[in-house]
Amino acid sequence: MPRDFQRSRRIEEQIQRLLVEFIRREVKDPRVGLITITAVEVSRDLAHAKVFFLPFDATRSAAEVGAALTSAAGFLRVHLKKALAMRHVPELHFAPDTTIDHAVQLSSLINAAVASDVERATAAGRQVGDSPDPDAIAVVDPSIP
Repeated sequence: MPRDFQRSRRIEEQIQRLLVEFIRREVKDPRVGLITITAVEVSRDLAHAKVFFLPFDATRSAAEVGAALTSAAGFLRVHLKKALAMRHVPELHFAPDTTIDHAVQLSSLINAAVASDVERATAAGRQVGDSPDPDAIAVVDPSIP
């Protein structure tokens, strides 16, 4: 079943906006530092919200920032309760955002595959994009170096 609920999406966006402001203004824990809230995912019953964050400061680990945010979760829920017109505010669960790490890993895998293709083609005495079958049609992407 597709997860396309208008109300939950609006709540996710509102929680994200409010958390950014509350963390910046209200949370005094020095372990938090500068962070970015990249996404919020709310469960179907609106009881739990998973908050994804990225720490800006390279000296702080994501686990340390996550522990600081988890300790401030009750404080943040109280502020969310005051700001949102909801009877029950979701319980906050903080998780580091790993999409950038995954993107870097995929990019390095793609670069390694392209480099091995170039290496294999030059070892065989062909140019990249040349087909080993002379009757085959080769499609070369000009954006690939």
